[in-house]
Amino acid sequence: MHSVSPSAAQYVGGVLPEELVESRRQRPLERQGSFGRRPTQSPDPSREATEEPDEVDKLKAKLMSAWNNVKYGWSVKSKTAFNKTSPVTVLGHSHLLNSEDAVERFRLAFVSRLWLTYRREFPQLEGSNWTTDCGWGCMLRSGQMLLAQGLMVHLMPRDWAWPDAQQLMDVDFEVFRPRSPTRAIGLPIPSFSSPRGPGTPQKSLAGDQAPKSTPRKRPESAKERQAEPVHRRLVTWFGDQPPTPFGVHQLVELGKSSGKKAGDWYGPSVVAHILRKAVAKAAEVDNLAVYVAQDCTVYKEDVVRLCDPSSRESVPESSETAWKSIIILVPVRLGGESLNPAYIECVKSILKLECCIGIIGGKPKHSLYFVGFQDEQLLYLDPHYCQPVVDTTQVNLSLESFHCSSPRKMPFSRMDPSCTIGFYAKNKKDFESLCSAVSEALSSSKEKYPIFTFVEGQSQDYGLEGHSSSHTGPARHILPPGKLSRISNRESTDEFVFL
Repeated sequence: MHSVSPSAAQYVGGVLPEELVESRRQRPLERQGSFGRRPTQSPDPSREATEEPDEVDKLKAKLMSAWNNVKYGWSVKSKTAFNKTSPVTVLGHSHLLNSEDAVERFRLAFVSRLWLTYRREFPQLEGSNWTTDCGWGCMLRSGQMLLAQGLMVHLMPRDWAWPDAQQLMDVDFEVFRPRSPTRAIGLPIPSFSSPRGPGTPQKSLAGDQAPKSTPRKRPESAKERQAEPVHRRLVTWFGDQPPTPFGVHQLVELGKSSGKKAGDWYGPSVVAHILRKAVAKAAEVDNLAVYVAQDCTVYKEDVVRLCDPSSRESVPESSETAWKSIIILVPVRLGGESLNPAYIECVKSILKLECCIGIIGGKPKHSLYFVGFQDEQLLYLDPHYCQPVVDTTQVNLSLESFHCSSPRKMPFSRMDPSCTIGFYAKNKKDFESLCSAVSEALSSSKEKYPIFTFVEGQSQDYGLEGHSSSHTGPARHILPPGKLSRISNRESTDEFVFL
């Protein structure tokens, strides 16, 4: 967990170091160094966990949030550069940024994804004193974004774009011709500006004095406007209040059965099973199921049994009307200590598929949600921006803080090998197409053995204990004997690297 630097106080609006010292003097018995309230003496210990955080705790949370935002570049940052002569892929769609209209389409595709980040000052997590997930909940937030994308393609038109995207500040990137001697003499496409939402990270003022053009208001379609209530309802499902089906309170509670608690780091495999449990428990999406592959293997009959309950009665052909939509999550490991470069082309091929809903992973101790790539760099949404909690029960809920205007990239070489890949299929026909398309993408790997496989039959037929719908332990991996030496000294994917 990240410690709070005293220098972080200067980044907190309205909070000076002197005020921090004075607040500590007023509470001499208060223990320092944690978010939760932990007095050395308590007249009623049974009530301690349910008490509201005091002002010192809130101040600590704000300092931690400010330091986190500085640490991960949200307070002072430079624009991300994109190549205008090679396509950028975003969740199965390719954008060649060689015109203003093309850049606008990319902008809408990126901004329309749900962005779920650290929050502070939400109701205490049950059984703990935590009122923020800053510093430890990044993988949960990445998992939320992966699930949110699956729900968006499940409930909304595939090509949906957020009609109010212009409310955000211009997307923070620049487009240049390749091999420019310097960025200063590159040929950028004009940036797009519009009023900044209250939850959007501030930009650095340095080098940002040039006037910006205002984009033409894109006419919204009737389909997009009709989908807007669904968009808003979906956001409320991820609110940071205990009743919400996919909020951090629910996910932490479900993680307890996997030996996790608030304040722990979560691995991509554990989060995959937490998401499965959350969807299975949620009454809001009773026509959707989540399957978590085990041992890098998707067992087709297990998926069929999960999507079509009638198949358990040995019905030869499943009915399309009875078939549940499915999100398939595949925990994998793409190398040993670092990413095996032989898998890069395979990851690219997977992200090009329309059935792919993204990858949760990141770099060591830093979880990210990967949504695409350009050339040799991954495109991602970063949950490491701590924002104030939003009351999602408000009638006129502001959505700006749930959409990101800052696309970021990082080299494939920095990608941590431990990750979980997500796919979505609406019906049986889509599932069959998914199996075919993903298998073809997997064959693009330069490694002899694929990242994972699809096989006929059930998991029990292969001598494995447990079923994907109930298995909660860390992912085990079936690898050829020659590959076992790479990870034989590691107990599990999640224990090896905390993201």
